[in-house]
Amino acid sequence: MRIAKDWQDYQIIDTSDNEKLEKWGDITLIRPDPQIIWKSEHKSPLWNTPHAHYHRSNQGGGAWEYKKKIPESWTIDYKGIVFNIKPTGFKHTGLFPEQAVNWDFMMNKISKAGREIKVLNLFAYTGGATLACAKAGAHVTHVDASKGMVAWARENASISSLSEKPIRWIVDDCEKFVAREIRRGNKYDAIVMDPPSYGRGPNGEVWKLEDSVFDLVKLCVGVLSDSPLFFLLNSYTTGLSPSVMAYLLAETVGLKYKGDITADEIGLPVKMSGFPLPCGSTAIWQANK
Repeated sequence: MRIAKDWQDYQIIDTSDNEKLEKWGDITLIRPDPQIIWKSEHKSPLWNTPHAHYHRSNQGGGAWEYKKKIPESWTIDYKGIVFNIKPTGFKHTGLFPEQAVNWDFMMNKISKAGREIKVLNLFAYTGGATLACAKAGAHVTHVDASKGMVAWARENASISSLSEKPIRWIVDDCEKFVAREIRRGNKYDAIVMDPPSYGRGPNGEVWKLEDSVFDLVKLCVGVLSDSPLFFLLNSYTTGLSPSVMAYLLAETVGLKYKGDITADEIGLPVKMSGFPLPCGSTAIWQANK
């Protein structure tokens, strides 16, 4: 497992019974996590005094219970990249901290490339990967179907002093955007893809990751440059193992370009137990060193 262990402003304090106790800057939250199947003793007294606790509903979704007054939003920092944190209606806060291990990988690859790198970030959410790549010197095209998420990403760019970096902000369906880029002849040296497990389009189209991801990755090969640097694929779908994702990259990117493929779980350290909590998987194709 690759572990995002360099955080200063974020920490998982403890885990038990489908919940995690986290600290986001000075704010302590309890949020659900279905992977936490153990019912261990609560080791931290902070379980009793969180700022807010997200409770799932038996009817689906859920709601926040606020136990202390908290700001509407606040910021946390990762190596000079600043993020606006806001509790949303579906347990999320606008950031997946485990992705920091991938930001580090991308920043390292881009900074050492010795050439201008163009990055395409699909399903780009609030811009963690976009800002990491831009900070490292890349030209980034940020694509997400949600206008609100793109606006949030632009806020993060502003407070990170990265607004003047060469970032293209696109509100669009990712698959349709890639198809148009192929027709335009536009090329990218790196692709980052963080697709949802399930979703519906504006016209009722159903997106299910297991059924759709192969075709999308195969389509994306069509916008890779002659000398691509990396292709990074994330998944939070429990049925899509790292090995399956590696095989998928081998049968798409790997058929056209020589390189190395790795795939691992990614996770975060838990303070009270000393064990890492798995938080998803990443498969990476990268050019031969």
